[in-house]
Amino acid sequence: MTAQRANAQEPTPAPAAAAEPYVVEYYYKVKWGHQDEFIELFKKNHYPILKRLQAMGYIREISAAFPVNHAGEDDRWDLRITIAFRDALAALPDSAVDGPIVKELYPDQKTFEREEQRRFELIVEHMDVPVFVDDLKEWD
Repeated sequence: MTAQRANAQEPTPAPAAAAEPYVVEYYYKVKWGHQDEFIELFKKNHYPILKRLQAMGYIREISAAFPVNHAGEDDRWDLRITIAFRDALAALPDSAVDGPIVKELYPDQKTFEREEQRRFELIVEHMDVPVFVDDLKEWD
């Protein structure tokens, strides 16, 4: 794990010069008929962790998107979470930070682990896609 998020108790100061954000789109394809259950579990058990990481300065922005129309099974996705991390290092998992957050937010670890197991059982496919967000001002 990285030393980047070594202390979960104190926010990491932003760099003096604003680093380029590192943006990742997380696509979730869920078993048919279980989208609502998956989203509820995501909101309950994963989104608060992301919000804490945002409060600590690791994440700049979080957004969610849902498709309006259905696609063919091969191209179907049910939820896209887009996260703009402070930088590429902030996007790396770090149990030294994430572990204490999970223990604080979810004191009933058995329930948390059971619900997270269920959330993962509902996933048919999951993709993490780092993307480059271009500033179109320079296209003119």
